[in-house]
Amino acid sequence: MASSLVKLFSIFFIIISIFTPQALSVVPEECQTQIDGCINKEKALPLKIIAIFSILVSSIIGVCSPLFTRSIPALGPDRNLFVIVKCFAAGIILATGFMHVLPDSFDMLSSRCLKENPWHKFPFTGFVAMLSAIVTLMVDSMATSIYTKKNNNGVIPETAGGQHEMAVVNIGEFHGHHHGPKPAGGVDQQLLRYRVIAMVLELGIVVHSVVIGLSLGASNNTCTIKGLVAALCFHQMFEGMGLGGCILQAEYKAAKKFTMAFFFSVTTPFGIALGMALSKTYKDNSPTALITVGLLNASSAGLLIYMALVDLLSSDFMGPKLQASIKLQIKSYCAVLLGAGGMSLMAKWA
Repeated sequence: MASSLVKLFSIFFIIISIFTPQALSVVPEECQTQIDGCINKEKALPLKIIAIFSILVSSIIGVCSPLFTRSIPALGPDRNLFVIVKCFAAGIILATGFMHVLPDSFDMLSSRCLKENPWHKFPFTGFVAMLSAIVTLMVDSMATSIYTKKNNNGVIPETAGGQHEMAVVNIGEFHGHHHGPKPAGGVDQQLLRYRVIAMVLELGIVVHSVVIGLSLGASNNTCTIKGLVAALCFHQMFEGMGLGGCILQAEYKAAKKFTMAFFFSVTTPFGIALGMALSKTYKDNSPTALITVGLLNASSAGLLIYMALVDLLSSDFMGPKLQASIKLQIKSYCAVLLGAGGMSLMAKWA
């Protein structure tokens, strides 16, 4: 699965690299960026370099911190504190979709720089976000079915770093060492769900991260970059915690954990670097750029909202652990509201 994950993200980066130059279209005269005292390319460059390293470090801390919680008994996946922290991170992901990505898409696809017909005649943002949520449901459901069928061909517990991991075996072939009887079907199914959730969530976050990095890298407005860097560090750290918790529950081997953590950590810095390389020609208010980024944001919003509500929050709150304790439910709801509220507040700057 690690090789297929690398191929998937490699294809995504290639597509971004191909379609981004199409956003270098001529900006209509009435949509030209107004020159003010905040536009300074020379002063913006060091801020962008600082942004690359600070966001990279924040992303690494965020996505890796849950992966080391097994050494801390109080933060184990089976403990109440882990559930509360995961709900906090899910609230951040939910607010990212509703308060950051979706409004940005609405603004872009309703811009006066776009033609009246069809962009001002039809709510493309809501339509694309809806389609994205439906497609995410399809991928979620079909991937689970496919992995379950493969799982029926053979499941072998493997030992990696002192932890047992279930290996989904293709075409009935056994790879690795057999250490015991086949695990119970219910446990297998739940582990497969965790793996599908982790991969789909990673894909949605990667799309969003590249887009926001591209916008930051192409901007030369020093007044907005300063606040944006701080907001993105907070955003990436806690969004990474949510993803890291999903990766931990998926019980991947070390190589797969590293691959997923690596792609999450580098996508926003990659987007910033790409935006810096194209800053001379990339115009964020050109029609092609507005349409491309607006549609990407809408699709990312639909995916993030679906994942936060269905695969993260609903699955936890309807699960046996939270259903058995009203007190834990109340604490988890407070964590969700705190995470969503904090990320909503960040919308003032980012």
